[in-house]
Amino acid sequence: MAKELIEFRNLETHFHTSSGIVRAVDDVSFTIREGETVGVVGESGCGKSVTAMSLMRLVEGPHGVIAGGEIRYEGKDLLKLSQREMGSIRGKEISIIFQEPMSSLNPVLSIGEQITEPLILHLLMDRKTAKKRAIELIKLVGIPRAEDIYYSYPHELSGGMRQRIMIAIALSCNPKLLIADEPTTALDVTIQAQILDLMRGIKEKFKTSIMLITHDLGVVAEMADYVVVMYAGKVIEEAPVIELFRNPRHPYTKGLLKAKPVINKTQERLYSIPGQVPNPIELGNNCHFHDRCGFCIDICRVKQPPFRSHEESNHKTACWLYEEERESV
Repeated sequence: MAKELIEFRNLETHFHTSSGIVRAVDDVSFTIREGETVGVVGESGCGKSVTAMSLMRLVEGPHGVIAGGEIRYEGKDLLKLSQREMGSIRGKEISIIFQEPMSSLNPVLSIGEQITEPLILHLLMDRKTAKKRAIELIKLVGIPRAEDIYYSYPHELSGGMRQRIMIAIALSCNPKLLIADEPTTALDVTIQAQILDLMRGIKEKFKTSIMLITHDLGVVAEMADYVVVMYAGKVIEEAPVIELFRNPRHPYTKGLLKAKPVINKTQERLYSIPGQVPNPIELGNNCHFHDRCGFCIDICRVKQPPFRSHEESNHKTACWLYEEERESV
């Protein structure tokens, strides 16, 4: 088994609002190993992106706070590092591809300036060497006329090209972990396939670990080695990708898979999970999915289920349906 690269241990990330505290990430624990792609899936607002932002230490401020837990990178807790120490890791050893490249790229800087910045900052390259490397990276991500693109600005590129530039920037310092936050959102299906092929090739070539954040189960099936399912700030199931698709345990995961469109069933009404995601300020000490679950039993309404593996497998679930304790409540 590959060595652990990132380990989330009981991570708690909160946001203070005028209405109360939002527990955006609530006691989250999982591991990313070297050379592994971990897909983090769930509905919008479930805590996927906040988990990634916590890893990058980008939620700290007057309203957002990492309230507890650890994020261990190669054995050291990132949450205990100074801003200077974290700055030397962010963008160099751990990089991120943000969801919307047009708002992530600086509109007043050329593409070349934005790619060379981390090369000069982290790798201490001179401008001539950094420019040469930037052009190589533009070619690496499959963009023609790399020399011309180097001098272009973000608004002059298509959405797919901007996303490729984001990947080039993220790869510039050969990071050990690449966080891809909805990397194919708002792209047409042809460009989506090209971006996924590019990421797959990068993983194989550089042995880069990938944290893939998405709500698209088709992307997860194609890209991930391991899957973490989140709901209302909590991890409710995790398993190797083939095991999860063949044998989903949690009712929420079953609902997600059932809701996926199937080509041969175009005449049937598309399934949707009943109900709404609960208000994050009003979450109690119960199963957060209980009021949407067709298998809800009494204990689900009053107590959170433990998160653990069953039958000595790598498949972990937080659901009272698999717990003996439910019989006594």
